[in-house]
Amino acid sequence: MSDSPTIEARENGPLIVKNLDNFRLPDGTQADPKPLIALCRCGFSKNKPYCDGSHKDAGFDGSSTDVAKHDRVYTYEGKDVTVYYNKLLCSHAGECGSHALAIFNPNQKPWVQPDAGTLDQIKDVIASCPSGALRYSTTGDPIEITTDDVAITTEPNGPYHVTNIPAQADYWAIGQSEKKYVLCRCGLSKNKPFCDGTHHDEGWKE
Repeated sequence: MSDSPTIEARENGPLIVKNLDNFRLPDGTQADPKPLIALCRCGFSKNKPYCDGSHKDAGFDGSSTDVAKHDRVYTYEGKDVTVYYNKLLCSHAGECGSHALAIFNPNQKPWVQPDAGTLDQIKDVIASCPSGALRYSTTGDPIEITTDDVAITTEPNGPYHVTNIPAQADYWAIGQSEKKYVLCRCGLSKNKPFCDGTHHDEGWKE
C-alpha cells in the first residue's frame, strides 16, 4: 500500500485526505500530521476547516454543474511572451494585481497586457497563482510553474491550495494542472470539487 498523500471528495460529503504531513491552517500554522483527516467542503462546519458532519443536515450537494461550456482558454499575445488564462479555474486569489498590476489589471482591456512588464514579473505571478489558471509561453508551448512542495494550504475565507497531491474528479479543465489546483471550501462552486471563485463573489466568510 502506498503511503503517498491522496485526496478523495466523498459524494455529498467531505474531502478525505490521507498520509499528509504538510497541512496549513488558515492562520498559517501547520497542523499536526494525521494519517487521515476529513476536511469541510460544504461551508457549514462549525469546526472549519475540519468536517463535523454538518453537510448532512445542510443537504449539501457535492456535484458540479455543466461547467464544460465555460471551459475556455483565453490567449494574450505580447511581443516576446504569450499568457494563457482559463477563467473557470480562477479562484480570485488576487496574486495578479498584487505582483504585477500593470500587466494583470481587471480594470483595463484586455485585462492581461504582457508587454506592460517583464517576463520575470509574469513568471512571478504565474508561480504565485494557486489555481493554475495562468500559464505562459515564449516558444508556443504553454508552461506551468509549480513547486515541489507536497501540501495543502487553507486560504482564509477561501479555498484549499493543493500542490502535488493526486485528486479524483469527474472533470479536469483545459490546461488544468494536476500539480497545482484549488479545492472548494465554501460549498458554492459550480465546478466542485474545484474552486471557481464563487466564495469571493459571494463574500463567503468562514
